[in-house]
Amino acid sequence: MNKAIAAGLLGVVTVFGAVAAAPAQAAKQPAKQTDCRTYSGVKVCGELKLNAEQKQCVQKEVRLGITERRAEVECFTAVQ
Repeated sequence: MNKAIAAGLLGVVTVFGAVAAAPAQAAKQPAKQTDCRTYSGVKVCGELKLNAEQKQCVQKEVRLGITERRAEVECFTAVQ
């Protein structure tokens, strides 16, 4: 009888422990996803710091119909 009670308590503790551990595992996940994008095989993350020439390139490409996000990556890598 004591073995049955002990086994039952062990099962409850095991289940409770697994449930209690779940929030801790979720807390390890990053709160915010990084803004990353890949164009023409180039992956960049976050806000790009463009110089004046790169900004002019972006404006030109946007006028030609390329999205601003893609133009930023293309000009960031093409114009140094």
